[in-house]
Amino acid sequence: MVPPAVSALALASALLSAAGTVLISRGLRRYGPYTGFWINLAVGTGCVWIAVLFTGGVGRPSPAGIAYFALAGLIGTVGGRLLRFLSIETVGASISAALINLSPLVASALAIALLGEHVTVPIVVGTLVIVGGTTLLSAGGRGAGVRPAQLVLPLMSALCFGVVAVLRKIGLSGAAPIPGFAVNVTAALVAYTAFLVASRQSALMVCRGRSLVYFVLAGVAENVGVFLVVAALSLGSVSVVAPLSSVSPVFVLVLSFFFLRGIEILNRRIVAGALLIVTGVYLITALAGR
Repeated sequence: MVPPAVSALALASALLSAAGTVLISRGLRRYGPYTGFWINLAVGTGCVWIAVLFTGGVGRPSPAGIAYFALAGLIGTVGGRLLRFLSIETVGASISAALINLSPLVASALAIALLGEHVTVPIVVGTLVIVGGTTLLSAGGRGAGVRPAQLVLPLMSALCFGVVAVLRKIGLSGAAPIPGFAVNVTAALVAYTAFLVASRQSALMVCRGRSLVYFVLAGVAENVGVFLVVAALSLGSVSVVAPLSSVSPVFVLVLSFFFLRGIEILNRRIVAGALLIVTGVYLITALAGR
């Protein structure tokens, strides 16, 4: 049986991820994805180290735990999130959220192969239903003029996020969730800042006006959401947490209707995809373990 705390943490993460997606879309109206991504990392790093100070410090993480979380920062936070920003700018919030949520398929496959996790039939069926729902959501956005080649960006982001879920799970064996996430985000910020400075693109770290507000709020929402995923992984398996934390397309659709009206298009395929995702969540939370 899936513990209620695991489901609650994973679903709350999905809601915050959706809010972050919509806020990023608003911020990208005036500034590019590289600027928004740097602000996202800076905000996240500041927030998580404040959390570390208020929760008893870093403790005594093992070198292996630090290494896994640092690697997760490079692959998931730099690779996955940067590709996410580029995806939102290129194909829109709804399609990006849908395709990026193919990551549970990657995470579940790696969890079975590398961690030896036992996956029940409802979890497998629920994951496949969620994947089917995201596919319909993506197809529903083709009327907006998205070229197939542009879908590579969210698909690569999904691959990064799928890999990073397993890295964080392994890292939790040597580090607590908050210090581990602090290492994760800090490694990403240092690496990305060094890249901008070395390539003489420091101007991309400057942002003003409403876009700055949107990017800061998105950074808070997204990084709190990622921490909730890490907390959920400390209590439950990757094959449960990854699919549940990836239902954000449903929340993105709702938030887009209110905050991105005129930009995001709803049609039957998008609605059907959302319903499939909700069905997948039911299969995982209500039937797994019976």
